[in-house]
Parts: sequence; C-alpha cells; structure tokens
Amino acid sequence: MTIRCVIVDDSERFRASARRLLSTQGIAVVATASDSRQALRAVEEQEPDVVLVDVGLGAESGFDLAPRIRHGAVIMVSSLAPDDLAELLEESPAIGFLPKDQLSGCAITYLLSRTCC
Repeated sequence: MTIRCVIVDDSERFRASARRLLSTQGIAVVATASDSRQALRAVEEQEPDVVLVDVGLGAESGFDLAPRIRHGAVIMVSSLAPDDLAELLEESPAIGFLPKDQLSGCAITYLLSRTCC
C-alpha cells in the first residue's frame, strides 16, 4: 500500500525538493501547502496517511496547526535541532519529528509503523 502524504512548509523550495525525494522513495505526495489554511483544506480533500508539518510556517507555528489536523498522522519537520524543540514536541499530537536533512520515505514509514502496532 502506498503512503499518501501532504507536505506543509512555507518554503516553496523545500516543498518541491521533498516532493521529488519522497516520490522517488514510494511516498505519494498528494498535496502541498504553504500555510495553515491551505494545509487544512488539502488534508480535508485528500485524507492523507501522513502530514509533514514544518515547525515554523512564517508567521504561524506548525505546533498550532498540528492539533487541528483531523486526517492522517502528523510528523513535525524542521531544520532546528530536536533538543531545541523537545518540550514542544512532547506536548504536540505529532507521532514524531524528523530533521529536514534526515527526511526519507524509510523514516516516515518507520514512524508510522511505531504507531500502528
């Protein structure tokens, strides 16, 4: 079964490169969004398995968006170090965190498998 993914990040460059990377690794990127409004609409329309949410969405926080996502597991992503976000991640409904430079289809699959069993 193919994992369906929505990418939420305010950087168009990151969205495009993450889409290319994940698509080559068997993850179907069904939508991308640059802000909370677009993200909630995309998630509602696409009903993905996973939503990658950037911690910093310009003027918005991905931590404010995460609890509002009703379809799919949330994985927070950032170029910040996990230690800098530990407290916020612990309080978040996200199933995990991936540094942007460690994003991969395998990492997403692994985090999803930890919540299914």
